[in-house]
Amino acid sequence: MDKSYQPADIEQRVYAHWEANNYFSPAGDGDPYCIMIPPPNVTGTLHMGHAFQDTIMDALTRYKRMMGYSALWQPGTDHAGIATQMVVERLLNNEGTHRRDIGRDRFVERVWQWKDESGGKIGNQLRRLGASVDWSRDRFTMDDGLSEAVTRVFVSLYDEGLIYRGKRLVNWDPVLHTALSDLEVLSADEPGHLYHFRYPLASGDGHLTVATTRPETMLGDSAVAVHPDDERYRHLVGQEIDLPIVGRRIPIIADDYVEAEFGTGCVKITPAHDFNDYDIGKRHDLPMYNVLTDDAAMADDVPEAYRGLDRFDARRKIVAEFESLGLLAKIEDYVVKIPRGDRSGAVVEPYLTDQWYVKIGPLAKPAIDAVESGKIRFVPENWSKTYYDWMYNIQDWCISRQLWWGHRIPAWYDDDGNIYVGKSEAAVREKHDIPASRALRQDDDVLDTWFSSALWPFSTLGWPGQTPELEKYYPGSVLVTGFDIIFFWVARMIMMGIKFMGDVPFREVYIHGLIRDQDGQKMSKSKGNTLDPLDLIDGIDLDSLLEKRTTGLMQDHLRPAIEKATRKQFPDGIKAYGCDALRFTFAALATTGRDIRFDLGRIDGYRNFCNKLWNAARYVLMNTEKVGDGEAEYSAADLWIQARLDAAVGAVHEQLAVYRLDLAAQAMYEFTWHEFCDWYLELSKPVLQSDDASAAAKLGTRRTLVTVLESLLRMLHPIMPFITEEIWQQVAPRAGIDGDTIMLRPFPVVDTHASRAGAVADIEWVRQFILGIRQIRGEMDIAPGKPLPVILQNATPDDLARVERFLHLLQRVGRVESIAALSDGEDPPNSATALLGDARLLVPMQGLIDVAAERARLEKQRQRAEDDLAKARAKLGNANFVNNAPADVVAQEKQRAIDFENTIAQLAEQLEKLAELG
Repeated sequence: MDKSYQPADIEQRVYAHWEANNYFSPAGDGDPYCIMIPPPNVTGTLHMGHAFQDTIMDALTRYKRMMGYSALWQPGTDHAGIATQMVVERLLNNEGTHRRDIGRDRFVERVWQWKDESGGKIGNQLRRLGASVDWSRDRFTMDDGLSEAVTRVFVSLYDEGLIYRGKRLVNWDPVLHTALSDLEVLSADEPGHLYHFRYPLASGDGHLTVATTRPETMLGDSAVAVHPDDERYRHLVGQEIDLPIVGRRIPIIADDYVEAEFGTGCVKITPAHDFNDYDIGKRHDLPMYNVLTDDAAMADDVPEAYRGLDRFDARRKIVAEFESLGLLAKIEDYVVKIPRGDRSGAVVEPYLTDQWYVKIGPLAKPAIDAVESGKIRFVPENWSKTYYDWMYNIQDWCISRQLWWGHRIPAWYDDDGNIYVGKSEAAVREKHDIPASRALRQDDDVLDTWFSSALWPFSTLGWPGQTPELEKYYPGSVLVTGFDIIFFWVARMIMMGIKFMGDVPFREVYIHGLIRDQDGQKMSKSKGNTLDPLDLIDGIDLDSLLEKRTTGLMQDHLRPAIEKATRKQFPDGIKAYGCDALRFTFAALATTGRDIRFDLGRIDGYRNFCNKLWNAARYVLMNTEKVGDGEAEYSAADLWIQARLDAAVGAVHEQLAVYRLDLAAQAMYEFTWHEFCDWYLELSKPVLQSDDASAAAKLGTRRTLVTVLESLLRMLHPIMPFITEEIWQQVAPRAGIDGDTIMLRPFPVVDTHASRAGAVADIEWVRQFILGIRQIRGEMDIAPGKPLPVILQNATPDDLARVERFLHLLQRVGRVESIAALSDGEDPPNSATALLGDARLLVPMQGLIDVAAERARLEKQRQRAEDDLAKARAKLGNANFVNNAPADVVAQEKQRAIDFENTIAQLAEQLEKLAELG
């Protein structure tokens, strides 16, 4: 093995070997285990959330594969309608043309060309993360087979009356000219205004005051609503308003939706441009006036002076006209939640338009029953409540999008506006006996991307064909996903799976938290806190990191702040940590929490863990070149580490079974670092380096080193695949194991032996003895390598017997010069002490330290710490500092004060111990 661990020299070579040998494909006769990858957008790159989620899925898949399951991790990508269309439209714009210039067919051809040239980026990134997906089964939601499934489902649901076309309110993007799902709309607080308008009563007896943040919508008002129990306005219900500017009379209605205590208690109702107003309009059968075009300009139905105006220009003009009419009561500064399209950045409008919908109620009930009956289990279970909350209040699903890229809706229209749905135009003509002479035009819209994604668990396995894979791997074992798409994807997969497969698509849904930055903030381009997982694997210099974080910023004014924050956090860029350190960090963070803070300090620590493992393997290999045959004699330390390995393996099995990867990783870490590396390797040296140890004892230790390390590597492999494969290739022959790869070896199982119990107790006693000595060294500032005389006080016969048996370990590992037992009634010398069960470890201080000099040194340290504490408290007591300094600076100063207090307390303890020595 190389002297140092260099992941860059290992990872891509190892992965290429795995992929070339088809190790990721399901094999064997074991029970099926299947995970469907949530298909990332073909346009995108893997972000930290993807990398976190993929680490979890890969760890589970590798674990189950090693447990003998026929494990399939199904890969694929989503065609990402809006995102992909935007990418290709930008390419056309750069070439001086537009999609409408080249037409639909040529545009779609161009998208496929882009996909073939650039769409493989996600796959390459997954490979860098070590994902053991079955690449031979890679799928794309626009593949022929998956497209056939989409058409089959659409036609079937339409024929059952579960898909219909209707005019309803949608999220409308006026730049992309398409409806958006709620997931594609990002709402954020922005500074705005609340405008208070006076609406005159038609009777001439006064007015009602309403408030709005969108004055332009008043041109589409159909009513003014008040609460039915509001005594102020009850007598006005049924009367009318003269709507200013428009000149239309609109009714005053009563509705429970109105909050009497909010504002004036009067609400303008614009059913065609507000989702809540739409519901009120339906309840009261109000007319719906659409006052906007699909460009968010004012439509031709508004007063002539406003026609064609941009909505925001119309807003200013309306406010000015209200003021000139004496009907503007006031304007308040107001924080408004503004919805923007996640791709275009445009302010989204509620817009009344013809769209295709799925009648969702009949599909929702069986999906609710599946979770309530336990056929599907959410992990953690509390997420089932989130699922129920949405499912019990579910609305019909708008599935049409006004795009060119995607699954085109299989519906055709004749010149009379009749709609015909079928798998193709030929099928439609045959089914409805439509002659070739009658022209048919296919619907221009495409389906919502989530429609094809809802079929992912069975379309990827070959449905509507009855394939062996479908029979074997459906339902899947577990879905791993974030809580943010429980509504948009998880629920819809359950509904479609039950409807078309007659069974749920998966048995468990493991909901993980969302990756945040170290301060708990969402990672976003505008915050400048995003991290690319490949940059953490390979490293990146500061200039390249700055370019990556600021390129493509929608708000250019944020650039200076982002550059400043980046330079402060990463003055030298990001160093290369390697994939295994990143994966172990993700596993260690996989708690049951909603938010997961990613701190670079964690990955730095797990990079050190990789180094520790590498160096331990080098020690084992250097000391086991001749393991040899023959009868071995196993020491107490050998039996102890075998028992501790069993305990760790048992803990890992237990935690992975309940999706607690964080606790599984903790068990792996604790055993590897603190028991195998810190203790067993040190306990092995006195045996291997002793002239007095027998050949059988040395053989036992060598075999234990090799076999425990080999098992340890298999235990770590699901989370740290690369380094374990590289080391295992060196270790396996020493352990007498034939095999091409660690990933196809069985996962370790618990192998308990009652005969180990005594050895475990003995070595625990040895450890406590040595830890006591180390504690005294630390407290008294005694050099680690200085041999110390030890006196045992209150020692039991068992203690004395263990001293005799393990003297060689205590002397070598504990750096003990001699051990004597204090007789009953004998006064001990001035000593530093530590506890060993009921006994006491005494280390005489005479000749070891100069008590007066040590006291002076500690007093000096304490005085310095007290001075620093006084300065910190003075700062924190200064209101100007606390109120004006950045929050992180104040928090840092508070932590400094706590640290100084702890240091002072520790120094006081050490001084107290010195006082006991005289």
